[in-house]
Amino acid sequence: MLRIAVLGDAASIYGFAALGFVTRPCENREEALAALKECCDGSYGVVYVTEGIASLITEEIRARRSEPIPAVILIPGLSGNTGEGRRGVEESVEKAVGSKLV
Repeated sequence: MLRIAVLGDAASIYGFAALGFVTRPCENREEALAALKECCDGSYGVVYVTEGIASLITEEIRARRSEPIPAVILIPGLSGNTGEGRRGVEESVEKAVGSKLV
């Protein structure tokens, strides 16, 4: 079974551990790159990345998005949000259920 990982600053991702997700706190570009690389080893199906951390590794995320697994999805964090994560989640929901979120 494939796992789900969440990459971001510790405060933003702390609660995801309670859902059974693997959390990988990242505070800088090097930590984020290492965590993303590890999560793309074939044992993860989905990797959520907070927008703040994603801004540090934009090119690497763009390259990974062309691969079917893992799905790399941006999510809002506690800070450094651009709105891209929310738009991505809304688009995914719209595709899944055929309707926009209100």
